[in-house]
Amino acid sequence: MFELDLRSRKPIYEQLVDKLKELIINEILKPDEQLPSVRTLAQELTINPNTIQKAYRELETQGFIYSQQGKGSFVNPNNESRDAGKVNSVKAELEKLILEALYLGVKAEELIQLIENLNASKGGGDSND
Repeated sequence: MFELDLRSRKPIYEQLVDKLKELIINEILKPDEQLPSVRTLAQELTINPNTIQKAYRELETQGFIYSQQGKGSFVNPNNESRDAGKVNSVKAELEKLILEALYLGVKAEELIQLIENLNASKGGGDSND
């Protein structure tokens, strides 16, 4: 499914959270699709099951997945991750990165083109964007 960098300074569970978010956001993992079990993923990636469990808990807290007792974890179709606080946080972080890019000499047109390309590859946003 994906690879983790065991030599990275970034904790393994954070790498796992980021990779799974990426798969969910890019709709590689579909709404209500079951995620691999903790045990299966731990064996596949050869990491401690507690690390997988921690990543799944974090994704559930952020609203990307939900769990059903005895059945496993699933991709959340409700997009609870789109709450106003999270959106504002992402916008603030994006603003910092854009200002840094402009300071480093990236042209505004390049940034706009990048956004348009990402939007086109994603298939556009919601109708209320």
